[in-house]
Amino acid sequence: MNKSPLVSVIVLNYNAGELLVNCINSLKKSEYTNLEILIVDNISSDDSQKKCKEKFPDIILIQNDKNLGYCGGNNVGIREAKGEFIVILNPDTIVEPNWINELIIAYDKFGEGLYQPKILSLNEENIIQSTGNMLHVFGFGFARDKGNKISNKIEEIEKIGYASGTCLFTSRKVIDKVGLLDEFLFLYHDDLDLGWRAAQIGINSYYVPKSKIFHVESYSLKWSAKKFYWLERNRKYCLLTHYSKETYEKMRFSLALVDLFVWAFYFSKGFLGAKIKAELEIKKNKNHILRKYQELENKKIITDKELIKNFPDQIFVPTNVSQESMNQTFNSILAKLSKKFKKKIV
Repeated sequence: MNKSPLVSVIVLNYNAGELLVNCINSLKKSEYTNLEILIVDNISSDDSQKKCKEKFPDIILIQNDKNLGYCGGNNVGIREAKGEFIVILNPDTIVEPNWINELIIAYDKFGEGLYQPKILSLNEENIIQSTGNMLHVFGFGFARDKGNKISNKIEEIEKIGYASGTCLFTSRKVIDKVGLLDEFLFLYHDDLDLGWRAAQIGINSYYVPKSKIFHVESYSLKWSAKKFYWLERNRKYCLLTHYSKETYEKMRFSLALVDLFVWAFYFSKGFLGAKIKAELEIKKNKNHILRKYQELENKKIITDKELIKNFPDQIFVPTNVSQESMNQTFNSILAKLSKKFKKKIV
């Protein structure tokens, strides 16, 4: 491999304001210099993309004529990127100077995969946002160690459920094998879907602790009805497209019980409309879901049984989303149902 291969960094922008300028500024301070920086703009109204281009004229600016969402927007950048390696990076991040070096070292050691750095909070000092994202058997995705304080423990590169879309590093070879982001998802669970698809064809995801970036808590969609709609719609979509029909039938009863608690949660938050809308969207798109399911089944080389045994039994829910007592109750039920289902299939 080329000692200094070209790395294309794709930054998708939608009204990120000064956050975008700060992000590009930090990229410019990277120790690794063979970078191609692409800003893909989803019709921002704050002119942040133009201000950034004026300040950094050598960056590549791609202006979409409509909002293509996270998936569509990043896919535009991936198609245009010329690098051997590709990074999807949120505009509300700041990278440390050696971030790329450590990711390339990890790739050299472990080979084809999806990689993420340690993601720390830009809002709160010494607070972790993610040390790797994890996939639950019932389709929930969560960031490991979110909200915990940084510790002095020695960390090594390790396998995870999936790499966070906040900062995802991979190669063009891997993208060609796994495919682009699924544009049906639009936003949320896109990284979960990508990591799950990769795992099904034997490509792992990794956490690289020596690579570090800082991330602002969601600047665009906070914990709103709109966000919960996308999360639930896309969770259901992933379950229906990634599991074999045989696996799904075996978990149908457990899923129904989990769904009762999801309905109760949405009702308690005043987001019942979001849940109903998500369910209707899944029914409306059943033909598309069937086609996607068949496509993934035809490519699958790693069985559900092999993947499921590594899925965690519990999830992490932030306390600003749900009360701790409710989280504990939900996790207790999830763990019991998860273990019971794993015994049935594994």
